[in-house]
Amino acid sequence: MNDWPDRRTGDRSERYGRGSAGPQPEGARAMPHVQRRPSSPQRPQVPPRRPQVPPQSQGYDDRYQDGGYGNAPEPGYDSGYNTGQVYGSGSGGSGGGGGGRRGGGDGGYVGRPAPDWRRRIKLGALTLVVVVLAVSISTYFWADSKLKREVDLSKVIERPETGDGTNYLIVGSDSREGMSAEEKKRLRTGSAEGKRTDSMMILHDGSNGPTLISLPRDSNVEIPSFVGSESGKKFQGTGRQVKLNAAYAEDGPELLVRTVEFNTGLHIDHYVEIGFGGFAKIVDAIGGVELDIPKAFKDKKSGADFQAGKQTLNGEQSLAFVRTRYAFPGADLDRTKNQQKFLAALASQTATPSTIINPFKLYPTMGAGLDTLIVDKDMSLWSLGNMFFAMKGVTGGDGTSMNMPISGSVNGNLVWDKAKVKQLVQQLNNDEKVTVKAD
Repeated sequence: MNDWPDRRTGDRSERYGRGSAGPQPEGARAMPHVQRRPSSPQRPQVPPRRPQVPPQSQGYDDRYQDGGYGNAPEPGYDSGYNTGQVYGSGSGGSGGGGGGRRGGGDGGYVGRPAPDWRRRIKLGALTLVVVVLAVSISTYFWADSKLKREVDLSKVIERPETGDGTNYLIVGSDSREGMSAEEKKRLRTGSAEGKRTDSMMILHDGSNGPTLISLPRDSNVEIPSFVGSESGKKFQGTGRQVKLNAAYAEDGPELLVRTVEFNTGLHIDHYVEIGFGGFAKIVDAIGGVELDIPKAFKDKKSGADFQAGKQTLNGEQSLAFVRTRYAFPGADLDRTKNQQKFLAALASQTATPSTIINPFKLYPTMGAGLDTLIVDKDMSLWSLGNMFFAMKGVTGGDGTSMNMPISGSVNGNLVWDKAKVKQLVQQLNNDEKVTVKAD
């Protein structure tokens, strides 16, 4: 007999659990009710999100249609499941392929992000600046390496004091260096050995505008004491009177500078010389120089044959124009005026944006000039550029061009007016506006 106690509440005839001795199996019965204290309200649990599955028509089990396990998905719920479509549908699903993104309300596919144009412009501008700097620096060193710094002004003795502004002695020589026999024949330069000065000018660059002063080659001057540029030997002055171009022929640029300084009292800061060949090549490199010739003239010696009026001169014609003197009544004085006119026009038409920013004109022009240009040892490209633009300014309205004041002649040589020369040099040294007049 089983001694298991009866249930605690109510009348119960059956026993439960294994080992019951009842004749019938235990049936389902209600558990005793246990009263508990009310607990604090709990937040409703949200069922875990399950991936949204394509409809049964795409081969998936229909039991997942309602979100799984009989639980319908919440309204507005987006599982983010990729249906396999490449482009988004009207339901707002994201496109496949990894590179797309949801495109707003219409669910359209959006490609790569819009370009940052501000950043691209900055990078482009920076690249352009770097390229311009690189080209400019390369051009500078290329041009600087081509300068022939052959004149040593430290060999010039007893020099006048420097004044305000910068004074350049510009010399056009009849050097045939580097010219072929064909070029000599075409340019009518002859085949004389050595070189002589064909034109000489002083260019003063100051705050009152540039002043260009021609020194006639037939000017009567005194050769002072000097030190030989090659020998280093000092030669005492004897008061010898010669034509100005004889100083160059006797001992080159250094003696020419010494003679000009001695006879004027003006300090020369830089020396620049160019030969026949380089002069003609510069003109051809820029495509010619336009010039207005007031009166027709012809000269067999120089090869000049010009009609009156505006015309464009090539290198050969330009050389003939600046060399002609026998066709004019004033001879050398008239020639110097033509030289000033031409050089100012050449500078004005060369220093233009069409030449400076065009490498197909800039480099041939620079190369043609630098190949035959001879300068002093202290000349820099910066100083050379300043000289060039000062030459251009002579015709810009602020500049003055003139001959050295002449008072007469002796033995066929032109005599300078000493009083006017002294006044002129004083105005240049003080960087004043030039008021001295000359023919």
